[in-house]
Formats: sequence, structure tokens, C-alpha cells
Amino acid sequence: MSDHHNEELQYHVHLKAGDVGKYVILPGDPKRCEKIAKHFDHAVFVADNREYVTYTGYLDGEKVSVTSTGIGGPSAAIAMEELVRVGADTFVRIGTSGGMAMEVKGGDVVVASGAIRMDGTGKEYIPVEFPAVANHEVVNALVKAAEQQGKTYHVGVVECKDSYYGQHEPEVKPIGYELMNKWQAWVKGGALTSEMESATLFIVGSCLRVRVGSVLLVCGNQEREKAGLDNPRSSDTEIAIDVAIQALRNLIKADKEKAAR
Repeated sequence: MSDHHNEELQYHVHLKAGDVGKYVILPGDPKRCEKIAKHFDHAVFVADNREYVTYTGYLDGEKVSVTSTGIGGPSAAIAMEELVRVGADTFVRIGTSGGMAMEVKGGDVVVASGAIRMDGTGKEYIPVEFPAVANHEVVNALVKAAEQQGKTYHVGVVECKDSYYGQHEPEVKPIGYELMNKWQAWVKGGALTSEMESATLFIVGSCLRVRVGSVLLVCGNQEREKAGLDNPRSSDTEIAIDVAIQALRNLIKADKEKAAR
């Protein structure tokens, strides 16, 4: 890709080279961007177009950004494609999710090591046999951050879907029999929690040769509820934000140490 192309204003995110740091946090909700940017030093508002809102600032002297992706794989893939074109190469998704494994409770965080590819977007990048796997350096930074923050955390596979109501109301869908059977398979296989962007981001990141990871707040767990177990609820996204910010600090430090060797 030429430098000239990098200098162009990207069509959807309305960003150009120099507007963002190499490290970018990716929430779904545009309204979370300002909240996340408050953790940066000298944060400035950069762009707002469609579902894509961007702020850029600094952490430990390194330029960092936050860009929202909207809901689901198609808009998340667009965000990553265009952010890479303007210089970003390390991404941490912050999201909300619904617990699946019995030990996963509302208020916990899940660090995704990989994702079940129930998204459609990733299939337009690479065949479904190719796994959606997070970058190990980002996973390690997130796990270390969760420990540093004293959070209750889990590491493992998450389920990534395209239909929110396909999960929550499968019985009324014409294909409900398949949705319900597959859901039970994911639960039996050990999936921790369900969300809508990680698989796409992992696949796109792999194809673009950039680093991607995800940290997810668990809002509640329908499997615990079905089993008659206590089912605490949480909508405190600051829990996952704290982990992501600390993870970026960990990555920045590790990258500087690697560069100094």
C-alpha cells in the first residue's frame, strides 16, 4: 500500500495517516469512546461518521486511540481495514457479552483466546476451517492486566454470532432447531460467553497481519438462570475498560523492551 493511499481520508471512519496511534481500543458503542478516552493523556476528538467515533491521546508517552465499530462483524471489519490503512497495528476489543459456561458470572471479564465463527463476515475473508484466534501477545497482556486489576477473569473460547435475537429468541425463528442445537454444542464444548465481533476481528486481523485481542464484560448468564443458579447482572463497562487500558500499558512496555534488545 502506498504512502499516498495512507494519506487519503478513509471512506467510513473519516481518518487519515497520523490521526491514530498504532494501538487502538475498539468498543462497539460510539458512546463508550469518550468514556474510554478519559483514561488517555491529552485526548482529543478526531472523527465521527456513521457508527465510527475516534479519539486519540497518549498512554505512557505512546500515541493511542479508541474507535467504535458499531454492532456486528461487517462494521467491525470495515473499521479494522481502514484503521490499518492509516497506521494502526494492535487492537483490543472491549465488549459486553452473555455468559455460557456455568462458572462465568455477570461482572466477570472474559479474555477471548479464540472465537466460534458463527459470523458471516469472516467467511468472505478465509474459509471457515481457518480458526479465529487472538494474538498471543495481546492475550497475555490482557490476562496480566486482569490480574493486576484484581478482576475475576476467565480465558478461553467465546461464541460470536450475527443475530442477537437468534440467541435470545431462537424458538421463534424458522431455523430455531439449528440455533438451539448448536448453542448446546457450544456450551458442551466449553464456550465461555457469547458476543458479536471477536471472531470477525480475529480473522480480519490474521489476514492483515496485525495483533488483535478481546476483553469482554459478562452482563449475565442465561445458562445459570435456566439452571436455577444465582445470576448476577452487570452493565459496568468500566470493569473491562480498566483491563484494556492496563493491557495497552503492558503491551507498550513489552514492545519498548523488545525494541531495545
